Amino acid sequence: MIKLATALLLILAVGNLSRADDIDRSNPAAFVRALVNVPAGKADFARAKLAVDKFVDPSIDKAAGIAEIDSMVVTLNKMLDTLPPEAASSSMEKMKALRTFLYEGGWWNNGRQFEYDLSDPYGQKPGSQSLPNYLATRKGNCVSMPALFLILGKRLGLDVTLSTAPLHIFVKFTDDATGRTWNLETTSGAGFTRDAWYRQKMPMTDEAITNGVYLKTLSQREALSIVATPILDDLIASGRYDEAVAVADVLIEAYPANAYTLVKKGTAYYRLLDANIIQKYPRQSDIPADTIAYANDLYRANREAFAKAEALGWRDPKLN
Repeated sequence: MIKLATALLLILAVGNLSRADDIDRSNPAAFVRALVNVPAGKADFARAKLAVDKFVDPSIDKAAGIAEIDSMVVTLNKMLDTLPPEAASSSMEKMKALRTFLYEGGWWNNGRQFEYDLSDPYGQKPGSQSLPNYLATRKGNCVSMPALFLILGKRLGLDVTLSTAPLHIFVKFTDDATGRTWNLETTSGAGFTRDAWYRQKMPMTDEAITNGVYLKTLSQREALSIVATPILDDLIASGRYDEAVAVADVLIEAYPANAYTLVKKGTAYYRLLDANIIQKYPRQSDIPADTIAYANDLYRANREAFAKAEALGWRDPKLN
């Protein structure tokens, strides 16, 4: 994240994102818009996550990913069938079964439980945030681990969604019987985790919480925008800065309090300024007259994006 110092649209629904030729990398903003703008209650998070992963890595086999998720759901239902019918139908017991399925070794996962990859906790290695990588290695991070829990939870009919803390994603689970919502820390066995713990480990301002930047129980659209965020990161990493700005605007429309996206948008504007102005014209006096307005626009857009994030209560986690 860099803050400047002082000076043919896809006609897709997520439910149809199943064919290999559905991923059109030439129009990222249209792709992301189709992915997040799904009628309430109609999202298929497995297909959405795999579509995002395939956008970033075209070699990913979406059909194989869906087949593996389907197989996991079959096994989970077999586990639930071992319980008394009343228990097996309760959301709390379903959540506990899912937690056991993922984090405890047994016949249900061939003794290969899923674990937090302590060697790459933020998922910085290429491909490490993808669902297929997590399924294959059984080692994940704060992107892939909550994604799989959400996907399987939805398949079981649980009331689950995503939430965020600074540079972190976790799951919110609402118990049908009590209406109580719990934080589930999926990098640590999906254990119940208090808001206070997140605030202690990942400092955040009161304003950020009040404004829905962190610890919010996200709507479907907001959660889908979080799932789609790796596309924004990939565009910036590959130098597609104009497209990154366009995707950021779609994500911000879906989740206006997403300070991370605002910061990434500001970063994309800085990259444009650096590539098109700073590197070409080392001295301000070298900038052609017909380019000054463009340079000023990039400068203002960079500062505006960061200012909006800060107004929401965002602070650079690296400075805490």
